[in-house]
Amino acid sequence: MFQNRSLRVLVLGAGKVGSTVADMLAETYGVHVTLADRITPLHVPSDPLVKRVALNVEDGAALAAMLDKHQAVINALPFFHASRVAKAAALAKLHYFDLTEDVAATSAIRAIAADAQSALMPQCGLAPGVIGMLGAALAENFEDLYDLRMRVGALTRNPTNELRYNFTWSIDGVINEYCNPCEAIVHGEVTSVQPLEGYETFTLEGDDFEAFNTSGGLGTLCETLKGKVRNLDYKTIRYPGHRQGMQFLLHDLRLIERRDLLREVLEHAVPHSRQDVVIMFASASGKREGRFEQDTRSAHIFGSTLRGIDRTAIELTTAAGVCGAFELQMAGKLPTRGFVAQEEVSLAAFLATRVGHYYRALAPDFDAHRNEASVA
Repeated sequence: MFQNRSLRVLVLGAGKVGSTVADMLAETYGVHVTLADRITPLHVPSDPLVKRVALNVEDGAALAAMLDKHQAVINALPFFHASRVAKAAALAKLHYFDLTEDVAATSAIRAIAADAQSALMPQCGLAPGVIGMLGAALAENFEDLYDLRMRVGALTRNPTNELRYNFTWSIDGVINEYCNPCEAIVHGEVTSVQPLEGYETFTLEGDDFEAFNTSGGLGTLCETLKGKVRNLDYKTIRYPGHRQGMQFLLHDLRLIERRDLLREVLEHAVPHSRQDVVIMFASASGKREGRFEQDTRSAHIFGSTLRGIDRTAIELTTAAGVCGAFELQMAGKLPTRGFVAQEEVSLAAFLATRVGHYYRALAPDFDAHRNEASVA
C-alpha cells in the first residue's frame, strides 16, 4: 500500500463521475486533488483536499502548465479529449488514467505509449475496466477455454418510459457504444460485429433482462485472448423492450447518421435518474482438469454515500475502477511505462485494494483478499 500524502493528482472533468473520483481519492488515500473543468461552480465549499479550478484542455500551454504541478492525471472528460490529454501527460512524464470506452481513442493512446516514459492506462472504469479483469480471471481457470461471455448494465431501478431506460451516465458515451462497431472473437477469430445485434434474453435473480452488442466494453481483451478462447463477446444489459426502441431511433429513423440530432432528442426526451443499479454477469466454459465445466460470477451493485454525498452505483463502480488502478500503480504493482491494459491487473489484486469492496460480490473469498491486503 502506498502512503504519500504529498502526492498531487489532477482529475480532469468535474461532472458526476469526475467529482466522485476526486472525492474517492481524497477520502481513501488522503491525497491532494485538483479537480479541473472548463468552468468551475460559483459557490464551492472549502475543501482541504479537493481544489476546484478552471481549465480548458484544448489550450495546450495551460494543460501542460497544470500537468507540471502534479504527479498523476486521471481523465474523466468525454472520450474525444482522451488522446489529446494522454499525449500531454506522456510529454510531462506523468502516469495517465482514463475511463474511455472509445476504441479509436484507445488505439491512439497505445501509439502514444510506445515511447512514453510513464504509464498510460486507458479504459479504467467498469466496462471497459473491471469487467476485463473479471474476464481474464475466469479465463485463467481453464486449460481449454471455449466461451467467455461478459454482460454489464447500468440501469435505472424504476423505468417508466417506452424505452424502459433513464440515463445514469454520459449521453455521449451511450450514443458512442450504440453506434460504433464492436469487437468479438468468433470461432477463434477476432471479428467486428454490429451494435444492437446478438440479441438475447435471460433471467437473473428472478428478473428478466435483454442484452445486445455494444462497442468498447471488451477493451483490449480480444487482442489479449486471441488464440486462447473460441468465442468471446460483450453485451450491454437492458430491460426487455429497450433494444427495439433504440433500433427504431437509430435505423428506422436513421438517426445513427445524425448523432447530434440523436443526442438532442435523447437529452430532451429521456430523463436522468440517480436511482440506479449496476448489474454484472460473466460466464466462462471449457475444459478444466479434463472435464467440461462452467464458471460464473454476478453482482448487483447499488449506490451509497461518499464524503457525505449520495453517489449512484455507476459513479461508484466507475470511480473505484480507476482509483484501484491508480492505487496499484502508485504501489509499484503495475508497469511503470508504456501502455497498460486492464487485464494486466489481476482481479485478486484489484479486490485487495482499498476500493475493491465496491465489487465484493464478484469474489466469494472477498474477505480473504482484504485480509491479504491488510497484512501487506
